[in-house]
Amino acid sequence: MSDFRAFCSPAEQEPRVIQLDAAESHHLVAVNRARAGATVVVFNGNGTEWICELIKDSKKAAELSVRFSQTASPLPHQISLAQALPKGNTFESIVRKATEIGAHEVIPLQSERTQVHLDASRSDKKQEKWNTAALEGAKQCGNPWLPTIQPLQKVAGFFEHPGEYDLKLIASLHPGAKPLKGVLAESTAQLGRPPRRVLWAIGPEGDFTPSEMSIAQSAGFQPITLGPLVLRCETAAVYALSVLSYELSAS
Repeated sequence: MSDFRAFCSPAEQEPRVIQLDAAESHHLVAVNRARAGATVVVFNGNGTEWICELIKDSKKAAELSVRFSQTASPLPHQISLAQALPKGNTFESIVRKATEIGAHEVIPLQSERTQVHLDASRSDKKQEKWNTAALEGAKQCGNPWLPTIQPLQKVAGFFEHPGEYDLKLIASLHPGAKPLKGVLAESTAQLGRPPRRVLWAIGPEGDFTPSEMSIAQSAGFQPITLGPLVLRCETAAVYALSVLSYELSAS
């Protein structure tokens, strides 16, 4: 696989030449130091990749000649991560790691214990940063699929109307939480196949409140234990996605 990757959504379905925008041109030429003649994989985030040769190594408008294209098959399962906002820039790291693991969607949540509160302007700026983090993760790991980063939502409203999933899980420190493997086995037995669309909800520092957990369970979320240790929320997100992805891929 080429060391150079760039993002672009060409207007043509089968382009012969691709011109990158200023940001992608700068990253490819100035940051990664790609030079004319280098092989570059351009991807559109929807599974299509173009294997190209860099023919104009401009830092503002790089151009690439397409050699051939290829389309990657999507994963047989879709995992959505509903993550309560942590402090600082941690959410950007979570988005980046979720992309590397292959998450289909990331949903930022405003919970009762969330210490970060965003107005409309700050939320838009954060959304841009989260999309950039997903793009960075996709470039780093070679993932041709970009996850959808949803707008910030309040926990109660999201838990009451989360959408259609085969299985809804919520990481929990509360008594009665079950091991993941057993819940997946029960779901597979009920569906007659492994679950294909799964939602993982991960709380903020201090976990979801008892009232939020109650709303989630009333909406069909199953409390899952992540083990005997109390994990930081970013560790919990990566752990939960990794274990679930492994189990679904092995089933």
